[in-house]
Amino acid sequence: MTQPCRIAMAQLNLWVGDIEGNVDKMVAAVAEARDHHRADLVVFPEMAVLGYPPDDLLLRRGLPDAVARGVDRITREVQGITAVVGYPEFTGEAIYNAALVITDGVRRGNYRKQCLPNYGVFDERRHYQPGNSPCVLEVAGVPVGVTICEDIWQPEPAAAAQAAGARVLVNLNASPFSMGKQAERERVVARRASDNALPIVYVNCVGGQDELVFDGRSMALDATGRLRASAPAFVEGVFALEIDGDEPRGEIAPADPDEVSVAYDAVVQATRDYVERNGFAGVLVGLSGGIDSALTLAVAGDAIGGDRVWAVGMPSRYTAEVSNTYAARQAERQGARYEEVPIEPIFARYLETLTPLFAGREPDTTEENLQSRIRGGLLMALSNKFNYLVLATGNKSEMAVGYATLYGDMCGGFAPLKDVYKTDVYRMSRLRNARGKIIPAEVIDRPPSAELRPDQADTDSLPPYDLLDPIIEAYVERGRSVADIVSQGYDEADVRRVAQLVRRAEYKRRQAAPGPKVTDRAFGRDRRYPITAVYGDL
Repeated sequence: MTQPCRIAMAQLNLWVGDIEGNVDKMVAAVAEARDHHRADLVVFPEMAVLGYPPDDLLLRRGLPDAVARGVDRITREVQGITAVVGYPEFTGEAIYNAALVITDGVRRGNYRKQCLPNYGVFDERRHYQPGNSPCVLEVAGVPVGVTICEDIWQPEPAAAAQAAGARVLVNLNASPFSMGKQAERERVVARRASDNALPIVYVNCVGGQDELVFDGRSMALDATGRLRASAPAFVEGVFALEIDGDEPRGEIAPADPDEVSVAYDAVVQATRDYVERNGFAGVLVGLSGGIDSALTLAVAGDAIGGDRVWAVGMPSRYTAEVSNTYAARQAERQGARYEEVPIEPIFARYLETLTPLFAGREPDTTEENLQSRIRGGLLMALSNKFNYLVLATGNKSEMAVGYATLYGDMCGGFAPLKDVYKTDVYRMSRLRNARGKIIPAEVIDRPPSAELRPDQADTDSLPPYDLLDPIIEAYVERGRSVADIVSQGYDEADVRRVAQLVRRAEYKRRQAAPGPKVTDRAFGRDRRYPITAVYGDL
């Protein structure tokens, strides 16, 4: 290479199905890359024209024509620069996850993704056919090869591009966030770079899409696998670098803090995009004075601003007065609207109505769940009347073992903490307060309780969370058997009890609101188990 090649990474927040809006962003990024960064090449994320993952939207009969119009428009707008554009390619006989190479309004080449992931949240073989050929085209005198997302995780596509003459590889991605994922990405991309003696430019998207949230963190590595340029997490923008010989040069984003802190930002991003893209005026949070609702309120305020957050305290006969105090204090700190709606009159009437039917039976979880369902009903009424989205406040530990009430505290359209373990709820709360004290310290320090009966504590029904969460992680995320977990030093009775609770709660999880994935294996599209099944100690 005699001249440095300038490459712009277009790390964009793209919306599934909004072809016109996505292309608007892409056109603006083309202009910024060309006019501001003086780039020779701008690289967009995977499936940028349509957004990712489109799922069965790909089967809509009108979609091929809409995509074609979007591709025609971006083709016309790419002038004075080369662009690599992710899009779905419809041939009439098959659909491909593809990337188009455009220079000065001319389509010069096309690449079809070769490795189609079909695990975890991915289901690409349902819709796409795999490609089988490399794509290498010259840009500013440099032979540039193209791959898409999963291709970089397997050795063959990069090797094929190198064999076809590539001196630089660009990789288009829609890679969702999970804690620890970025370190794994860097290891994989470094291996591909060093194995093939190729610098690699890895471009990822940002933004929330239902259960997935994309963190960006686009990067460039040199031919030995060293990081030479990177973009920050959850920041939309066009980030430039240049490649001279085998060495990319560009700005490296500051190191990310604790991954739990990054996960908090992921939850905020996912909540913001879900609320805004689904057209809600604001959000409602049932604020109890407990840690889960407190963190949910903090997320809501950071996502859309306190002025669009409505916190509702709904005390019952079992609610400690300090719970109301803490709830009101946090709402005031965040600038959120706060209302206190006591449920005692409604609860008493429920009990009066049901007493003849419950004759001869002692109070149990039925009466506890009534309180939760009253609260859920009130929040949903406010949601309907004011077009505010109810945020469910449950966490992953509760979702795992079913420590939640259907049609009660599980009510809501989105569950920000659905994939956040209870122990990480506490970590996130402390990390959020380190940015600015929002959550009252007393809420973080007090023992967790549902406050549905006198002197209730979560440990009345569950093992302590520092014991419960590792068992859930091993059983749910790692797929370990009861015997495997017991061999790690956990009490067999505890492990069997937790495993049984996880199995029994499947029917509840099927009815739960969606929430963003932040761990290796989230409930929802990432983990699909039958409700009615026997699998015992497996």
